[in-house]
Amino acid sequence: MLDSIIQFSIKHKLVIVLFVLVIIVFGSFSLSKLSVGAVPDITNNQVQIITVSTNLSTQDVEQYITMPVELAMANLPGVAEIRSISKFGLSVVTIVFDENLGTYLPRQLIAEKIVEASENIPEGFGTPMMGPVTTGLGEIYQYILDVKPGYEDRYSIMDLRTIQDWIVKRQLSGIPGVVEVNTWGGYLKQYEISINPELLHSQGITLIEVFDALKSNNNITGGSYIEKNNQSYFIRGDGTVKSLDDIRRIVIKNRNGSPILIGDIAQVGFGYATRFGAITANGEGEKVMGQVMMLKGADSQQTIQAVKARVEEVQQSLPEGVYINPIVDRSELIRKTTLTIFENLLLGIMIVILIVMLILGNIRTALIIASVIPLSLLFTLSMMYLLKIDANLMSLGALDFGIIIDGGVIVAEYIALMLNRNSRILGQITGSDRKFVTDNITIEGASKMMNSAIFGQIIILIVFVPILTLTGVEGKMFRPMAITFCFAVIGASILGMTWLPVASALFMKPKVENENSNSKLMEFAYRTYKPSLQWAWRHKRIIVAGAVLLLLSVVIIFPRLGAEFTPTLDEGDFVIQPVLKTGTSLQKTIEMTTQMEKILKDNFVEVDKIVSRIGAAEVPTDPMSMEEIDMIIRLKPKKEWVNAKTKEELADKFKEALSVFPGIEYEFTQPIEMRFNELVTGVRSDIAVKIFGEDLDYLAEKANEIGNIASTIPGAADVIVEKTVGLPQMRVTYNREKLAYYGVSIEQMNQYLSMAFSGEKAGDVYEQERRFDLVVRFNEDFRKDIDHIRHMYVSLPDGNQVQLSELAAIEYTTGPAKISHEDTRRRVTVSINVRNRDLQSVITDIQQKVEKDVDLRPGYYIDYGGQYENLKNASNRLMIIVPIALALVFLLLNFAFNSLKVTTIIFSSIPLSIVGGVLFLWIRGMPFSISAGVGFIALFGVAVLNGIVLIEHFQELNESERNTSMYDIIFKGSVDRLRPVILTAASAALGFLPMAISTSAGAEVQRPLATVVIGGLVTSTFLTMIMLPLLYGYFMDETRKKNKSPRHWFGKRKLSVILFPLLFLAPSMLSAQKTISLQEAIETGIAHNRELNAYRLQINQSIASVPSAYSIGKTGIYYGYDANNVAENGHPLYVVGATQEFDFPSVYAAQRRANKIAVSVSDAQYRQVLNRLTKNITQRYQHIVYLQNKEKEYAYISDIYARFSQSANRQYEQGEITYLEKLNAQAKQQQIEIRLRQVKVDLQTAYQQLKLLLQTDEEFLVADQPLEPFMVAPSSIQAGLKVYDERLRYEQAMLGVERNRLLPNISIELFNGTNRYENARNYWGWQVGIAVPLFVGEQKSKIQARKYGVEIAENLRQNYRLSLDTRRTELMNELEKYRSHIVYYQSSGKHISDELIKFAQRSYDVGEIDFFRYIQSIENASDIRLEYLDNLASYNQTAIELNYLDIE
Repeated sequence: MLDSIIQFSIKHKLVIVLFVLVIIVFGSFSLSKLSVGAVPDITNNQVQIITVSTNLSTQDVEQYITMPVELAMANLPGVAEIRSISKFGLSVVTIVFDENLGTYLPRQLIAEKIVEASENIPEGFGTPMMGPVTTGLGEIYQYILDVKPGYEDRYSIMDLRTIQDWIVKRQLSGIPGVVEVNTWGGYLKQYEISINPELLHSQGITLIEVFDALKSNNNITGGSYIEKNNQSYFIRGDGTVKSLDDIRRIVIKNRNGSPILIGDIAQVGFGYATRFGAITANGEGEKVMGQVMMLKGADSQQTIQAVKARVEEVQQSLPEGVYINPIVDRSELIRKTTLTIFENLLLGIMIVILIVMLILGNIRTALIIASVIPLSLLFTLSMMYLLKIDANLMSLGALDFGIIIDGGVIVAEYIALMLNRNSRILGQITGSDRKFVTDNITIEGASKMMNSAIFGQIIILIVFVPILTLTGVEGKMFRPMAITFCFAVIGASILGMTWLPVASALFMKPKVENENSNSKLMEFAYRTYKPSLQWAWRHKRIIVAGAVLLLLSVVIIFPRLGAEFTPTLDEGDFVIQPVLKTGTSLQKTIEMTTQMEKILKDNFVEVDKIVSRIGAAEVPTDPMSMEEIDMIIRLKPKKEWVNAKTKEELADKFKEALSVFPGIEYEFTQPIEMRFNELVTGVRSDIAVKIFGEDLDYLAEKANEIGNIASTIPGAADVIVEKTVGLPQMRVTYNREKLAYYGVSIEQMNQYLSMAFSGEKAGDVYEQERRFDLVVRFNEDFRKDIDHIRHMYVSLPDGNQVQLSELAAIEYTTGPAKISHEDTRRRVTVSINVRNRDLQSVITDIQQKVEKDVDLRPGYYIDYGGQYENLKNASNRLMIIVPIALALVFLLLNFAFNSLKVTTIIFSSIPLSIVGGVLFLWIRGMPFSISAGVGFIALFGVAVLNGIVLIEHFQELNESERNTSMYDIIFKGSVDRLRPVILTAASAALGFLPMAISTSAGAEVQRPLATVVIGGLVTSTFLTMIMLPLLYGYFMDETRKKNKSPRHWFGKRKLSVILFPLLFLAPSMLSAQKTISLQEAIETGIAHNRELNAYRLQINQSIASVPSAYSIGKTGIYYGYDANNVAENGHPLYVVGATQEFDFPSVYAAQRRANKIAVSVSDAQYRQVLNRLTKNITQRYQHIVYLQNKEKEYAYISDIYARFSQSANRQYEQGEITYLEKLNAQAKQQQIEIRLRQVKVDLQTAYQQLKLLLQTDEEFLVADQPLEPFMVAPSSIQAGLKVYDERLRYEQAMLGVERNRLLPNISIELFNGTNRYENARNYWGWQVGIAVPLFVGEQKSKIQARKYGVEIAENLRQNYRLSLDTRRTELMNELEKYRSHIVYYQSSGKHISDELIKFAQRSYDVGEIDFFRYIQSIENASDIRLEYLDNLASYNQTAIELNYLDIE
């Protein structure tokens, strides 16, 4: 399938270019429309239920509001967690649902249950309502409504609040993506009836009477309409108050004919509602703040832009001197993180291109590979747009195009190598021939490496797939990254199969190999690597021991790294949370906060703006008490910092500067981090120690104990104990006996108390379209002390009045400040932040000390939450998914290689890669985090890919060069694959380099991931290229003869290791001829043999003929005059029409099937020719090796006879032998020399025959090597039988075609008739018909002929199979015959031959034997050797024929 895609791409380059253009256009469009954010929204699927009851204490809110709501919601389907906070006047219940329920179904379920919960809440205690549909990232834009210099006295804080509520808020509402505009601070304007209780009592008037008078004198009505003078006059009774004077003139009652007015007993003016929160800024006092909240799932970037555009419009409508001053603009963080992503991606791409260029030494190839990077990025962006995945720091921040294009690097590198090898041939041809050859080389090169490339990409995808199973916070953070990474890999794979071969064929230029085709960097790598591998081969134990020691060091180092959930993202801003004494008044909190702001603004140039949020907002999604503060500090760029270099150091300086306020605790965090922590885990800190139980006082006591313990732990900072008790109260306890005596109800007493001190709404007052509450309460001077409560008069049924102290005990006391629930159980939290240490080690120390030193009553227990809870959940998940990922990789490798040994060897690269990842984390002082864990997962994929590239080549060499020693295979294979391994590893590692060293916003999250990948690839690549060859050589050498490498290949000193490359390169410098191996000879023959190329073209011809199956006949067009058809105007028609005839549809299907089988026939013929060519090349190559060994043998014997002839001449001159003996010696020497010359001639002839098969102009030599038995494959290639099988299938398919032609043809005709006379019209018509073959004799003859064709093909196939089996048996018999001679020589013949020569020479020298016996001994010895060579050569030729068995 992959080969077909590559062939299609090369043959249809225009289609691929158009496909690439579509990716570019749609990707660019997607980029412009993509939702952009800073970080993923990790907020869980939660709904807040908020109930405001301003008059209830904390314990009353818990009992009457929170618990009914919790009980009503507990049984909802899909509820994962319920948390709640009960405070004075406020209940916030947070229900967390399963993610698969979506956003709106939980709200629908809650809406139904709220009705049930409201029935259990007493009337007047508040109505539960759901919070806005937003998340932790929802606070996208915050601003202060400020006044310009000179206008400070014109606008009060109440005026600004009114402008915010009725101008700004209304105009900012309705923006797409905005769900709520929240208001914080200022005074909510009211029309206040401020009653003097003393005047009230003196006039004998009760509060209830005042309230009733106001209510009954402020309303409207209508009286339908009256028709008069043909018009309708609508009746409207308007009794609403319009001004303060209208209120003052309202009559309460008449006494003795004199009315008592509101103005007589009260001050009427503007007041404000009871406040539970405020805003201060920059040490300037109170401000009014607006908070724009984004709808969950909306595009933050687009929403912020829309808000800012609307703010510009609103600025124009504000009163003079008032303006909107933004303080929190989430787009700034988005801009910073987006810039970080862009910088890292751009630098990564540039580094990858540079690395590829340096290693390949070819800028064209580097640019072709690099072109895949932007295209795969655009493909990824397109998929993100279609699947609505946000572009943010996590989804795009971890893209390493070095890893992503690894497959493309391998393919392009091999295509370039193939083009370079064929550069001479390409240089000799031009035009269409050159294009044709280039296309074929590209197809062959891409097809050969594509399987490995795609397999490697699949491995990388598999290790990322388990990340998709992550859930919860870690799932929301890392799943987008895994999805986009997978998209990028898939895109790169598609482009690698389509665009990369096309670009290579179009733009690559071959480079002559002998022109130093390696780059300088690779030359250095080769010079370094070769002696290193040789040294490692000789010192295997040292290498293995070193690797084991490294693994052991990792086992020791890893626990010392520590752990954290994820590195803290530097948002650029601070949030300081001063915690004042419980019960501190709002005014005091405002004063102290303003002083803190002044101190920080005056003493730290690093501070740009400070805004402090005190207490709760109008929509209290973040319920804080009046003594709780969020001090948001915007910092200037770091280049402007003076007092500190890091945020941690600056936090310590801030804390020191604020130490002038005694007894105040400070917690430091960041805006988004704080909000995420609070919404996701219920606390704002890194670690939360949660104590569960019933007794709040006991819980507070134990929380203080744990807080004191935590303060002693190194790294534990900002230890805050939740303030749950000690809230000052004035308690009114009614005396039921006196109430019964006076006939007064508690409800009536509570109404008096609430109205007098809190105020009660008696109606509304309208100012145009603005609406304000009309509220009755005591004058402020009578609402300041407990005695004012005691002396408050209440009316009795008899008309008299008594003081409240007569009916109730009123005293100071304390009560709960806040009651928190988790899953309906009370809890108190100790919050701890971690600074200058990792999270895991801090929590471990805390747990150990708490378990040792804190004792709890039965029923009370401790749990741990915060970021630690996320870390624990993620760690547990990783403990499952990482082994699954590794198991999937192992199974896939085993499936591909079908060898447990090979799989284990490749898999060993994973622990080798872990070494570097852990070491680099340790060196950089980084703890293990989920980011680092994801980095390890990515690292495993790349490490395995490098192992696949190396081991697969070893396997190929092991199969093709069976007579080569294992050392030679290891050495050659490692050197061959050094460049692609370095390419993939360097591009992957250095592609992460910008992320590893970046200090930009958001880089904190990317840094551990990049560090792990870089470190892991450094050690993995080094150990893979050294360790894996050793393991392969050790485990895979069992099936071949133990053949150690020659000793002279290794020096005994280090100098020889250094000089080895020079010695290796010397022959290539001295000779223009290159040495060729058997595999290289086969590859050259396949690339250049013209007969094979012709059959390859025949495949293309067959493929091109497949569409011809849909051969549709010619279309007939006619024009005629039809007097038989008369139109409505009475004249004949002129008719024009078209006819078309079709075969029956099944004919086309049958013909297409036959054409496809014709392609298979051509492919089988090509495989048969390829098999024969490979066999012939192998036989010629082995024949040359045989002649080389025979030449050596004759040279050796010739040397013996030459020395013997010289000795015979001396002996003859000295008279020791006769002249006849001398002539015999010379004759023997000349006879051997003649045979030697004949062998040399035969050798030249053999080279010519091999060159004819290779059809190359290059000169080459076959390396001197011993002639060894050729391995017989377990089963031979059945290429010839496949041809007959496919021919039989083709005949059967053609028989089907002929049979289908018996079916009827279909004809369609469309025509139109008209004439040129008056009132002429067009008459359309059509007809469909079939042509039934009534005379089928001819077609049946064709069918019968095809049946004979099927029988002929079947008989030929059976005959070929019989011939094949017979030939195989004959060859096996011959093989056995030659094997017996070989066994004889190896067992005893060689020893006999050596002994004959040795003893004959010695005996002749001492005169023990005569001349003739010496010659006879030498001839016997040489005959044994030569006969062995002849038999071995015949054995090898027979084995080769068996391996490539075919009947020609």
